[in-house]
Amino acid sequence: MSFEPTSEQTIATRRPPQRVVRRAFKAVSTMVWFAVTIALTFLGLLAITFFIGRVVPIDPVLAVVGDRATPAVYEAARIEMGLDRPLFVQFFDYVWDVLRGDLGNSVSTGRPVVVDLARFFPATLEMATIGIALGVIVGVPMGVIAAARQGSWIDQTIRVLGLLGYSVPAFWLGLVGLSLFYAQLQWVSGPGRVDIFFDGLVPQVTGLLLVDSLLSGDVAVFWNALDHLILPASVLGFFSLAYIARMTRSFMLDQLGQEYVTTARVKGVPEWIVIWRHAFFPIRIQLITVIGLSYAALLEGSVMVETVFSWPGIGNYLTTALLNADMNAVLGATLVIGSVFIFINKISDVLYRVLDPRAR
Repeated sequence: MSFEPTSEQTIATRRPPQRVVRRAFKAVSTMVWFAVTIALTFLGLLAITFFIGRVVPIDPVLAVVGDRATPAVYEAARIEMGLDRPLFVQFFDYVWDVLRGDLGNSVSTGRPVVVDLARFFPATLEMATIGIALGVIVGVPMGVIAAARQGSWIDQTIRVLGLLGYSVPAFWLGLVGLSLFYAQLQWVSGPGRVDIFFDGLVPQVTGLLLVDSLLSGDVAVFWNALDHLILPASVLGFFSLAYIARMTRSFMLDQLGQEYVTTARVKGVPEWIVIWRHAFFPIRIQLITVIGLSYAALLEGSVMVETVFSWPGIGNYLTTALLNADMNAVLGATLVIGSVFIFINKISDVLYRVLDPRAR
């Protein structure tokens, strides 16, 4: 005797479960909302950069034609640059040009701003990445040890180092580092990204000199570039180290005061397990946000360090553009820095949701 399912039962078995449908709809809606928030944030960034370009007391036409140009030449350049159009039309033109990857030409270099940014930004990215790596590798254990030894001389020393990281100017620390470790002790190389006789030997693939030198198999350029990178990256790493260590200590002190930590200690759990598994494990989510913000700050705030070390990065490029009234370069660099902030913040949000089920 065979059982023949009815048509309703057959449709029910073929119909996907409602839970799967809800999960798929939620995932799609989350992705759509994620894309919408990025688009709106980026549009706001474009509006801010456009507004900066209009309120800064620098005439972009004079920066192009010079202050000795005749009124006819000035007016012709103004019309060619589209500055005679209504403000909202100029904004839409600006947004359209940015979406097409056209940021105009740099008065300082004579090249497209996009080409300049592709050349200078990898140097900043390389230095900031090494700096944040040093900050995380050293700062997180320092914060944990300071919390575990609260009130001891170790804790006091780490807190003093953190205070110095907040109060010492970057340019002063860079100058002291050059005077001590380069001029006197000669432990590291001096300003610049590489010695002049190594410049241009490695073909640019990623823009990251350490990576490109390894890809080309030129070990001499790699070690020379690393020697130049150690000191400026260490200066940046010191500032990120101070912030990360301070925040790690604060998070750890909060967790070490929780009841479950006290219970683990009462049960006789070894202290290192209590610290690194019970107390440190929950704060990793908070540290992601701290590290992300610190990384973005290094990418944005490396202007003084790049100036002291003559580092050919976006900070140095932005400073030169400001001194030369090169507004296309200024707005392009500002747009890149703002985009980096948006990208890192969104990546931090995604990691936060992945590691914390409550956020999902």
